[in-house]
Formats: sequence, C-alpha cells, structure tokens
Amino acid sequence: MDDTTSADRTGAVAGGGNGGALVLDARPSTEDYQAGKLEQRGIELIPESDRRMRPSSLFWMWAGAMWNVEFLVYGALIVSFGLSFWQAVWAILIGNVFYALLGIASLPGPETGTTAFMISRAPFGRNGNRAPSLFNWITQVGFEIEGLCIIVFIIIAMFSREGTALGTGAKVAVIILAVAVQFIAPFLGHATITKVLRYLSYVFIVVFIVMAVLVIPHAHVTSLHTHSSWWLWTTALVVVVSAGGLGWTENAADYSRYLPRDTPKARTFWAATLGGAIPSILLELLGAAAYLVSPSVTAAAAVPAAFASWFFWPFLILALPQLFAINSIDMYSSGVTLQAIGIPLKRWGCVLLDTVISGAVTALVIFKGKFYTDLTGFLLYIVVWLGPWFGILVADYLLRRGRYDALSLATKRGGLYWRDGGFNWKALVSLALGMFGAMMWIDALYYVPSYTGPISNATHGADFSWLFGMIIAGVAYVILSVGSIRKETLSSSSVSEAPGS
Repeated sequence: MDDTTSADRTGAVAGGGNGGALVLDARPSTEDYQAGKLEQRGIELIPESDRRMRPSSLFWMWAGAMWNVEFLVYGALIVSFGLSFWQAVWAILIGNVFYALLGIASLPGPETGTTAFMISRAPFGRNGNRAPSLFNWITQVGFEIEGLCIIVFIIIAMFSREGTALGTGAKVAVIILAVAVQFIAPFLGHATITKVLRYLSYVFIVVFIVMAVLVIPHAHVTSLHTHSSWWLWTTALVVVVSAGGLGWTENAADYSRYLPRDTPKARTFWAATLGGAIPSILLELLGAAAYLVSPSVTAAAAVPAAFASWFFWPFLILALPQLFAINSIDMYSSGVTLQAIGIPLKRWGCVLLDTVISGAVTALVIFKGKFYTDLTGFLLYIVVWLGPWFGILVADYLLRRGRYDALSLATKRGGLYWRDGGFNWKALVSLALGMFGAMMWIDALYYVPSYTGPISNATHGADFSWLFGMIIAGVAYVILSVGSIRKETLSSSSVSEAPGS
C-alpha cells in the first residue's frame, strides 16, 4: 500500500472547518519489525500490517524491565527511611497495586498506533501538549541518569572488590563507556528492546531465586524495632508508586502501540499490569529483607555485604545488562517524546541527544556524591506533574470512550484536536490545578528543594501528592470538557480509521 494515499484521503475528511486540511506531523510508514534492525519509525502512525506484537510479548517486556537491581534499591531505600520491615511490606504491596495505572495507560496504544505523548495531544492540543511533554522528557532523562549512576557504582564496586580505587579520570572513562553501551538498544528501537528484555528476564529470575535463598534465612524481620509514624509510611508509598505503576504510565503506549488494534483491552491491561507488578513486588520485598541482613549496603544498590563472596561477581555481572536494558525503555521514550514536542530530529537522533545529556548529568551526580538523596527527591517531585497528567489522560479516554482520530493526533496543523491555535486551555488549566493541589500535599522537607505543603503540615507530614493531584486534575477536566468532548467523539465517528487498520 502506498503510504501517502490513505493518509491524504482521510486527512481531507478530518481537517475541514477546524484549521484546514490536515498536514501530517509524521506520515504512516511500513517497515520490517525485527530485532537487531534499526527502527526507522518514530512517532509515525503504525499501520495494522506492522503491528506484530502480542500481549505475551508486552508482559515479558515489562517483566524484563522490572526484574532489575533498581527495584532492590527501592525496597532497601524505604526501609532505610526508618520503617519497620512490616511497614515496608505494606507500602510495597499497596504501592504496587497501582501498576493498574500502567495497564490503563497502555490501552490507547493499540487504538491509535502511536506514542503516549502523541495521544496526549487529544486532551491538550498539539501545542498545549508541549508542556507536559517537556515535563516527561525531563522525567525520562532523570530515570536514565538513575540507571547510569547505578551502573557506574557497580563497576566502581567491582574494582574496589579487587583492591583498586578508581580516580577521577578512570571514573570519567567508566561513565563514557557506560553511556556508549547504553546507546545501542534504544538506537535500534522497539523490537530489539522487547526481545532483549524478554530473554534477560529469564536470566534474572534465576538470579532472584539464588538471592532469595541467600538472604531469607538471615533476614530476621524483628531485627529492626523501629515503628515509624504513618506520615513517613506515606512518603515510602510515594516512592513505590512513583518508581512503579504511576512512574511508567508515560511510557505505556510507546510499547503497546505495536499491538493489533483488535487486541482485547483486558489482555492489554493485564499483560502490562502483571508484567510490572509481579517482579516489582518480589524484588522490593527482597530488597527490604536484604537491608535487614546488612543495613550497610554497597553502592551497587542493595547488595548486602553479608552475601556469600562467590555470589558477588555473578550478581554484578548479570545486573549490568539488566540495568542497561531498563534504561533503554526510558531512553526510547524520551526520544519519541522529543519528537512529540516538535524537535526536528529522527528518533535515533533524539536518542543520541538524550545519551549525551544524560551522560553529562550522570557525571555531575557521581562526583556530587548524594545519589540516594537526589533519587528520593526526584521520585517525590515527579508525581507533581505526572499524577495530574495521568488523571487528565484517563478522564479524556473515558469521556471519548477510547475512540481517537489517529490522523488528527499526527498533524502539524488542523484536525479534530487543533482547537484554539493548537491549545486546549481546559486541559492546561486542569493540569495547573492538579499540580497546585499536589504541591499542597507533598512532604519533601529533607530533600532539594526542601518543601512541605500546607495540607501535609496539617496532617503531620503525610504525602498524598500523587493521588490528590490526579483526582483534582481529572475532575476539573471532566467538568470543563464533558460537552466539548462529546461533540469531538461524534465528529471522529465519521472519520476513516488510520491507514492499515
């Protein structure tokens, strides 16, 4: 099929009276979906003929990402706040229920065949969407930096184990090498990332079993007698939700978009939800238990000094590729987010730009020497925008009953979502209200910037910023937009579907 004919024909129908004929931001294209081959596509609409992914692949992709040393970090991190082991268990179990948010955020991908922040144009408008897209890009780069820092710490720990302390020059060389290796998978694209994560998950499951055997017999759950206040527990809950289900929602459609449009929504939902939740729960529980064995964890993220010496090298060697793999998800998504903002680069060019930026900031974090403080502050603050954005995205999805005009999402000008010069002020006002609400109930007193919201102060330091912002933004959007979206839904029902569907 010619890749312009269907798009131009449908665009002529969709664009009239609302900004003129459609001019596609990125035309649909066809290509082979094959691991190891450079993915030429970025934010382009994916024809149905190219959607070869299956829900089982989506499950293993997310599972492969979460079977990762990073989630041992999160488990150990929340216990280090001063929680008892059982308080940490409840934070982990309840917090990871919210992987359901990842499942929900995955649903528009098969429907539209495009990425999360192209779909975000539906509520925000093409130009209005630049603001949350910029927030997302910063968030993705932050997670990339987190992963690169842990990779560098692991390599430093390897040399330290052999009695070699790396100097400044050697650390810089390690950072450059890590950044170069990190570039490969996101450069190649979706098919490569999906396949690599699936096979790495099998390997890390075995590593997890060995770790559990080594840790559990020595983890005396009563060894920590602290029982922290409930407000500190809510801070731990924010970390789990932010690093888990809510923290991955902005990546969700970037990967589910390769599912066929007729994939049952329940299968998409459960594939993403369970793929993320199961390994996250198991690893965070193990990380919490590992902290009990030895609170003096290594810089290589929650690996107790009490581990058997023979396990040190196998674990760290296997952890490295897994860390590179999870970072690939963030780097791939940050690349297509830059395209959604309007950066005139191909997807792989955006990945290259992100690689350079994340590498430079990683060096600053490494030499600053406050990684865990920076990490916790980062996880607390990103929910200020992420919760409200997700609340608006879900409200919009429900109001339009999951139906989108895919071609209007992919236009430079005109189309169903153009509205007031490319801005939907109703969504932007809702986002601002949600972010304001989130800041009212956040507790980041001990982080940079240090801040505690007035509602948090009134509730003795509780932090429900992620939930409060989400609810305020979602409700505000429904109140402001219910009538206009009903009209848009009626208009979109008369427009042809995306090419290849």
